[in-house]
Amino acid sequence: MNIINKLTSSLNRRDQLPNQELAEEIVNTADRRSIKELVSLLSHKNKAIQNDCIKVLYEIGEQNPQLISEYFNDFVQLLDSSNNRLQWGAMTALNAITLEVPTEVFDALIKILDTAERGSIITKDHAVGILIKLCSVKQFADHTFSLLMELLLKSSTNQLPMYAERALPAIAVDNKALFIRTLNSRLNEIEKESKRKRVEKVIRKASLI
Repeated sequence: MNIINKLTSSLNRRDQLPNQELAEEIVNTADRRSIKELVSLLSHKNKAIQNDCIKVLYEIGEQNPQLISEYFNDFVQLLDSSNNRLQWGAMTALNAITLEVPTEVFDALIKILDTAERGSIITKDHAVGILIKLCSVKQFADHTFSLLMELLLKSSTNQLPMYAERALPAIAVDNKALFIRTLNSRLNEIEKESKRKRVEKVIRKASLI
């Protein structure tokens, strides 16, 4: 398969459909050779090709994370990229493969959270997703839940309702008090009524667990 010729930028397209179709084709055929080629093209001199390749890779990861999990280290290295598209794309891929390689992701949390701290909203969103997934892994649950609560304490009020809603699956009898306390401490900061009501709804749901 000639990967470059199938990428959106090579086809002079502005939409992402070619990249999505390529990802689907690779998933359907479990084409690991093409995945390896996509990873190698992440360092291509053409930024548009880099951007297309990370898009295809995380699309593959969202459909079948096992296919890209062996490239964990490549995605972690991209968190340092000056290309913002590669940075948040790598975080998206890491979110997709977290439950495939939970120990490796846990060991990289310092770098992941540091990147989220200075990264884009999409970067932060997927870092939250990573923490929530790790909360479901018994040996990492306590530590990652504490980190998740720290992130909820300092996240923007615009993102807080979504983060709180997504965190609900990680809430259990033994941690719900801290979760509710964390959200209650932020309520007065939320100026938009619709967003405050969303957080209040999460609090009510958590209280019933």
